[in-house]
Formats: sequence, structure tokens, C-alpha cells
Amino acid sequence: MIETIRGLYDDATGWLFETLVQPAMYALGLMDWADEAFHWMDFFVFGLIQVAVVIAVCRPLEMWRPVERWPDGRVVWTDVAYTLLTRLGLLPMIGFILFFHIGTRIEGWIADSGFVPPTLETFLPWLRDWPLAALALYILILDFGEYWRHRFQHMFGWWWALHSIHHAQTQMTFWTDDRNHILDDVIAAAWFGIIAVLIGVPPGQFPVILLVLRLAESLSHANVRLDFGRVGERLVVSPRFHRLHHGVLSVGQQGKNYGVLLPVWDWMFGTADFRRDHYPRTGDPAAPAAYVNGGWLRQQAVGLREVWRALRGRREG
Repeated sequence: MIETIRGLYDDATGWLFETLVQPAMYALGLMDWADEAFHWMDFFVFGLIQVAVVIAVCRPLEMWRPVERWPDGRVVWTDVAYTLLTRLGLLPMIGFILFFHIGTRIEGWIADSGFVPPTLETFLPWLRDWPLAALALYILILDFGEYWRHRFQHMFGWWWALHSIHHAQTQMTFWTDDRNHILDDVIAAAWFGIIAVLIGVPPGQFPVILLVLRLAESLSHANVRLDFGRVGERLVVSPRFHRLHHGVLSVGQQGKNYGVLLPVWDWMFGTADFRRDHYPRTGDPAAPAAYVNGGWLRQQAVGLREVWRALRGRREG
């Protein structure tokens, strides 16, 4: 099924490139850049699909039972800009492709020496015959990696100086998921891409994994009064579970509920908070004012200043 969907997607992007992009590049004398243009168009189309799916799922929920209503939601538009810049650029996908190609070259050099590096399917050969089970296992491992990356963002002062941009939003919506400093996004893309290559995620399955995790993250940030019940809350991260993570009393190293898709990691490592019917105010009271009210460019500039101050041991609020 995954291969069928991938085939349809490839056919559609191929048609769009040949019909719209290639003729324009030919007319402008830019055909030397055709391969690069095709890859970027692929990223762009996949990003549009992600944004469309997220809006279709999350927007009706926010209209149904919002946690908060704001007379002025202008700061939310900054988060919309973050989402469009991030998902239409698709840094995680670029990171995967970059590290996949690097990994392929390294594997080629190693194979010439007679040694074949192991992957997940090397240890569990039956996964080759069960693609959905393999997909679930890849998601499980990558989600575990994301849990620890998220904890490290709160643990190290210089990383928190960047990640605080994400937590500074006092009007949290599903758009807030992509509210990150570009340097933080680059680190995240490298982290995610390296793990994916190390465990041998097939390139055809990577977009599906990315879509599942991205949808889960967007839903968890939604401005909706929604939990999954006493049992469900312990199986999948809900908007209520993650909102506790964004509460004003849960910033920096005091954080709880770091899980992206599965709360099981928070259970295992003692960072879970399952309080019911609790939807705190969001924000980071110690964040610079630009992190709250500034536009994208201003927040990026102040983020670089703050990480430099943190590295020098004198970050200011």
C-alpha cells in the first residue's frame, strides 16, 4: 500500500514538473539546475500536503472546543509564517536525504572492504515481509529519539535559549508546532536524519513517518480542550497532555511531558504529568519580549543573541 501511494505521488509530482516547471526553466535557460529544481518541487508539494492534512484535522477541533479565545490573534500569524517556511522547506526531509546520500557513500566504501554494516532489518529479517510492522517499529525508535532531543533542548542552557522561542507563545495553536529557531530546526533535522539512516529507514517510508509524527505534533499543540481518556492519555500524546508541557510553570529544566507521539517514554523516565482537566496558560515568563511579540526575522536575530549569551554564561531575560 505504501509503495502504491508513493507511486501515485511520484507520478503526480513528475507530471507537475514536466508540465509547469520544466518548460519555464527551459525558457529561462536554467535547465542545468533541473535536478535541483525537481527535488525542491518535491519538497514543496509534500509540504503542501502536510499543511493541508494538519489544517483539515486541527482547525475544526480548535473551532469546536477552544481552550482560549483571544480578541487579538496577530501573534498567531507569526506562527503561520513559521509553518509555511518550515514545512515548505522541509528541513527534516532535506536532512534525511543529505545523510542518506552520505550514508550510502560510506556504506559503499565499507562494502568494498567486504564488510556490510547492519541495519534494523539485518537484526530482524522478518521485517522485510511485514512493511507495516517495520513502519511501526521505525516510528517507535524515531519517537524515542525525539523524546530525548526534546529533553536535551530543556537540559542545556544554550539549547533552551533557542527552544524558548517555541515556549514563549502565549496564544498556542496547532501552528505553534513549527515555531522554532532555524538553528534549532537544523539540529533537529540532523538528529532525525542520522537516526533514520542508522536504523535503515527505506526512503519510500520516510515521508509517511514524517507525516505521522508531524500530524501528532501539530495536534498536540492545538488550542482545543481535548484529552483521550484515562487509558488513551497513556497511549498517545493528547493536546491536554502536551499543553501541560507548555504551561508557564513547566519551562526550562522543570519541564514535563516531553513525548511527541507516545507518552510511554515519559512514564519510563519519570517526566509524565497526567493531571486531568488542567489546561494551564502557556508561555515562558523569562523569555525576551521579541520571543513573544516579535516577527520571524526579529525572533531569529534575538535567538542568535540569546544562544551566544547562554554559551558565555550570562543569558538575560
